[in-house]
Amino acid sequence: QVQLVESGGGLVPPGGSLRLSCTASEVTFSNYGMGWFRQAPGNEREFVSAINWRGGNTYYAGDVEGRFTISKDNAKNTVYLQMNSLKPEDSAVYYCAAGTMYHLLNVPKVWGPGTQVTVSS
Repeated sequence: QVQLVESGGGLVPPGGSLRLSCTASEVTFSNYGMGWFRQAPGNEREFVSAINWRGGNTYYAGDVEGRFTISKDNAKNTVYLQMNSLKPEDSAVYYCAAGTMYHLLNVPKVWGPGTQVTVSS
């Protein structure tokens, strides 16, 4: 099974920026995609963004669209999440996910271990 590893989390002040990275061990799915979810303490895990590997179509949750940008590097099997204008409510553990676009946009089966993002003064 594909394995995912995230990096790039950390502490940033409100209004600041971070870039998260996620590298997959392999890309073997047809209609493959990768994306990001996040979970804050006491909250459900929620969808953030996803990208189709071949076509490059992107998807965003309404509360991050316009502030976050997802991108990919096919040669490196890596997806990025550029996060700008960060707010305290963006604080969460961010998880990378992968699979077919159907599973990614419904119930992903492959997850990375997560990376902590904290937005605070």
